[in-house]
Amino acid sequence: MSDLAGGKQGGSKTGQRRRQVAALPWRAAPGADGAGLEILLVSSRETRRWVIPKGWPMRGKADHLAAAQEAYEEAGLDGRIVDRPIGDYPYLKRLKSGVGRPVTVDVYPLEVTGEHPTWPEKGQRVLRWMNPVEAALAVQEPELRDLIARFAGVELPTEERPAPVPAPTPVKVALQRLRRRITVLLSHPRR
Repeated sequence: MSDLAGGKQGGSKTGQRRRQVAALPWRAAPGADGAGLEILLVSSRETRRWVIPKGWPMRGKADHLAAAQEAYEEAGLDGRIVDRPIGDYPYLKRLKSGVGRPVTVDVYPLEVTGEHPTWPEKGQRVLRWMNPVEAALAVQEPELRDLIARFAGVELPTEERPAPVPAPTPVKVALQRLRRRITVLLSHPRR
């Protein structure tokens, strides 16, 4: 594990790679006497869905330290981060142009040792500590849901574990848009 002191550090994000890095923030649950833990989720800025802090790898910084940096920037967290990912999950990243890009996210557990009163993205996201089952069921990506449950050593209720639905490919999204446009054009007769 590595210690990460809080504070914004330099580093550039790069869209060149189709991999991102993420921190899975956790702490011992208050009053659990070491028997339980909590997971911190953050809301995404655009869609407001529950996610874990993530971003692009940073030039000159090891991936696990870049993940810890994202945890500081998005949630004001300090902690000890594992230097190898515990797994990964895919998702479709929406670019500002509206195009979807398939991305795989490497996940590094971060044991939270401190929380800053202010941080770079404060006010842009909502933060919430949850028990592992609640956190797993709150995220939309099935593979991230399963990764959280595995990390915490919890079983999810069978009825709450729908089969994973793969994200649509960029080609499929483009075809759906084209189909909708054609339908609109055909439904409006020309004069």
